[in-house]
Amino acid sequence: MSHLFNYITTLRKQLIIWLFDHSQRIYTSLFKNHESWNLTRTDLLKLPHPTFGRHLGEFLDQNNFELIPKVERHDCYHVLCGYSTKVEDEIALQCLCYGNGKRSPYLYGAIILGVAILPDYYNYYYQSYKTGKRANPFHQYDCKKLLYVSINDFRQAIFSKSELFNLNIKAL
Repeated sequence: MSHLFNYITTLRKQLIIWLFDHSQRIYTSLFKNHESWNLTRTDLLKLPHPTFGRHLGEFLDQNNFELIPKVERHDCYHVLCGYSTKVEDEIALQCLCYGNGKRSPYLYGAIILGVAILPDYYNYYYQSYKTGKRANPFHQYDCKKLLYVSINDFRQAIFSKSELFNLNIKAL
């Protein structure tokens, strides 16, 4: 019985991945009118080690990603908040951002579909939302201008020590 449950959960996660992959191109072409950063992970990996930008480059490198043009901030949120790229973490990150005050059609869709398709993670999503509520607002920051800031200083400006512990973010 547990094999069947695991198989169904895997299928539900694959559905969400498929939805993310296909909706992101449409969303960026319809709703994102600003310029892309025109930075590669190689550019970011050249930044000094304690910087937010260097950690962003390392995150991209570990996941074999490049920044997605016009939605670069999304990967910045992963690095800032310590969330992986697993499906449930992607949805939890959107919940954290919603709690922090971010609003966008994509965020609404990700949360609604994520909770509907993967309700088994509801408590995790709700805890992430509450973490975002307690954090100092960061969703409106121009992350490109913060690439040279110390990642520790940036995180400490956003999250309390207990929230950093709850997010499982260690001082670097």
